[in-house]
Amino acid sequence: MTETNRIEYKAQLTKDLDLEKEVVAFLNYHEGGLVYIGIDKNGNTLGVADPDADMLKIKDRIKNNIAPSAMGLFDVVAEEKDGQPIIKIIVASGSEKPYFKKKYGMTEKGCYLRIGTAAEPMPQKMIEELFASRTRNSIGKIRANRQDLSFAQLRIYYEEKRKPLNQQFKKNLELLIPQGDINYAGYLLADENNVSVKVAKYKGTTRADLAESNEYGYGSLIKATKSVLDKIELENRTLTQITSKERLEKRLWNGIALREAIINAFVHNDYTREIAPKFEIFQDRIEITSAGALPEGLSESEFFEGYSVPRNKELMRVFKDVDLVEQLGSGIPRILETYGKECFQFSANFLRMVFPSAEPVNTTEQVTDQAIDQVADQATDQVKTLLSVMKNEHNRSELMDFLNLSHNHTFRQNYLHPAIEKGLIELTIPDKPNSSKQKYRLTAKGKQLKEHIK
Repeated sequence: MTETNRIEYKAQLTKDLDLEKEVVAFLNYHEGGLVYIGIDKNGNTLGVADPDADMLKIKDRIKNNIAPSAMGLFDVVAEEKDGQPIIKIIVASGSEKPYFKKKYGMTEKGCYLRIGTAAEPMPQKMIEELFASRTRNSIGKIRANRQDLSFAQLRIYYEEKRKPLNQQFKKNLELLIPQGDINYAGYLLADENNVSVKVAKYKGTTRADLAESNEYGYGSLIKATKSVLDKIELENRTLTQITSKERLEKRLWNGIALREAIINAFVHNDYTREIAPKFEIFQDRIEITSAGALPEGLSESEFFEGYSVPRNKELMRVFKDVDLVEQLGSGIPRILETYGKECFQFSANFLRMVFPSAEPVNTTEQVTDQAIDQVADQATDQVKTLLSVMKNEHNRSELMDFLNLSHNHTFRQNYLHPAIEKGLIELTIPDKPNSSKQKYRLTAKGKQLKEHIK
């Protein structure tokens, strides 16, 4: 593999290596790029003697020697090639161009642009034009309307990852505007805010019949993200098909792709419009909508290829710190491994991801009268009684109270297990049948049988 407009090789990390120049060039380039340490110009793998130490040096140099801040716009990871350790620096295209080496400022000695396979000095005229059009309407530059904000929840998330926050965390995480006040990014991550995140569930395939509306918000965006992930995970049921040879199981949606899509919606949402991402569950699909079109300069083809232009680099940095984001630019390729490009819908103001359900509409959900009659004949009186007392979602203790039962074995053996085996009742947490939070609800077939035996 040779160097390209997006790939740069460096044999080793030395004090003489102008690493900042290469990173600045990719920050100013509309596609970003990759810098490999431990590979020479001919593509030969030389390896790195101490990857961990070099990775720390690289992060420190990029953090302290480049302006505007590149935090949230780069990632440094260790990889192995030809049996030897190397370092990969992933650089996203920045939204505050021109980026420059602090030592030389916004001059031709400080600003570089990727041209072909080289980092070339940026003409002064281009520097001035880019600076004049620099995006200032970003959550990192907007002062929060509230300044009486606390960050106890954010501290907990960092402590869970053994990254305790010090007294300077607001400055270190870029949650302050230059004047020292908390910015909008800090507002989004604070314990209290007015950002409402909704998860709606509909009975059919349209928005005409709302079955459930959940609201996760008014607090840290990290907490809201985790709440939405938990809720969607609960809705992502496991479908079971028993054949003559084996038992086949499949989730309604691919869990990895769904997680990436949810996090992508939170991190890249345009919060300057004061609109939060929205999540909607239909009988045949799930829709995830975030505000904002593609970042300026990023085409649809580049978007699908995984080129990263973080809209909210402050959020990206925090989400990565708490392990919600694994690696810069990895989200969309992970989604495309399962779902096609047709699942993405672009408009001037929104990006919507639509993932079809693995369960066909009007198949398992609809059962003929003849089939229901047959199920009714086969169901025991105990199972029918259990169905009759169920309304929404219930835990085991509630169901036993409804049935005036005191023996757990009797309840499971004669009521619960037969109903589950016949597909009349399902678990709300199918992957963890013994969970203390486990509840049970009627399936579509169970609801039809309940109506049939009234």
